[in-house]
Amino acid sequence: MNPRVLITGVAGFIGSNLADRLIQKGYRVIGIDNLAYGVKEQVPEGVEFHQLDIRDKSIHPLFQHSDYVFHLAAKNCISDCQLDPLETADINVTGTINVFEASRRGGVKKVIYAESSALYEGSPVMPTPESEVRPESFYALSKFASMYFAEGYARHFGLKTTALRYFCAYGPRQDYRRSIPPVFSAFIIKLLKGEQPVIYGSGDKRRDFIHVDDINDFHEMCITDERTTGKVFNLGSGRNYSINEIYDTIASLLGSSGKPEHKPDLPGEALETLADISLAKGLGWQPRVTLVEGLKTSIAFIKKELSSGRL
Repeated sequence: MNPRVLITGVAGFIGSNLADRLIQKGYRVIGIDNLAYGVKEQVPEGVEFHQLDIRDKSIHPLFQHSDYVFHLAAKNCISDCQLDPLETADINVTGTINVFEASRRGGVKKVIYAESSALYEGSPVMPTPESEVRPESFYALSKFASMYFAEGYARHFGLKTTALRYFCAYGPRQDYRRSIPPVFSAFIIKLLKGEQPVIYGSGDKRRDFIHVDDINDFHEMCITDERTTGKVFNLGSGRNYSINEIYDTIASLLGSSGKPEHKPDLPGEALETLADISLAKGLGWQPRVTLVEGLKTSIAFIKKELSSGRL
């Protein structure tokens, strides 16, 4: 019988896609989400869903029946985190500690948890290896604290963990409901609606984008490959694009000649991200979804949302 996997943030972008993948592979999946950011309709059929907050101790019994935990729930919009560092710490630090504690008490075999490429905000090294940790924003600092608590639970209680630092993840179900949506969703939605998209700043910032299917390939490895245990891995594509290049590519795919509006830059964002993915590749993982292929999946999803009236 396949293992039982618990996913926090199961109604979110990465969590719902991961649940889909695991259900299709025959895993038993328990999902936790308070629906503050996630969408109930995105939880795949077959998931044992619980509308709970990761800060609530009532989640603990669910971990007693789980073999592996993917902790993905977080407050993760950098601009929102900058405005409310107290809530950011409460969700991302206190909530994460509660997940680690529930996992320890429940005898979970391993916790695979989300850190972030935001931990590299202050590093000038490109591509950036896992050793270059220089957080600056409150969001990054909350992930930095979680990293140390993971190390503490491993050292004092023997809790096995794997830390994943996602770069700019994209694909179907990407969260377009944020106060400032990710650029892929924002551009596609505006252009499909015949509205003018917004670029914050000059558009010269460069980002390493990674498709959610590639991320889920590595997620599966975290369950099946013991070499991932106790390690930290960057998950990016190993190449980056400017925001202007992304806009031009999306406009071309949609056959649009519209020009974006430029607004003042957002605070707390790095000028460039580029992942050194040699550690993950050393285990046999390889990004396989090209940017254009990935964008087509995002466009198809958003078109479906528009036609259904959900957007």
